[in-house]
Amino acid sequence: MAKRSDEIRNKYIKNPPEGMTADDIRHMSEDDLLDMDYFLNEDDLFDDEAGVEGFYIF
Repeated sequence: MAKRSDEIRNKYIKNPPEGMTADDIRHMSEDDLLDMDYFLNEDDLFDDEAGVEGFYIF
């Protein structure tokens, strides 16, 4: 997983989220970095479900 976290770290170093600096990103643990990426992109998880508000049980 180190390769994936390195890619994510480099992505956020180049373009840090609002309120953070590249230096903040450099010093984050791998777990914190992956958590941040998950929460920043959680809306993207359901993009394939466009237009679906929920699920229905019949």
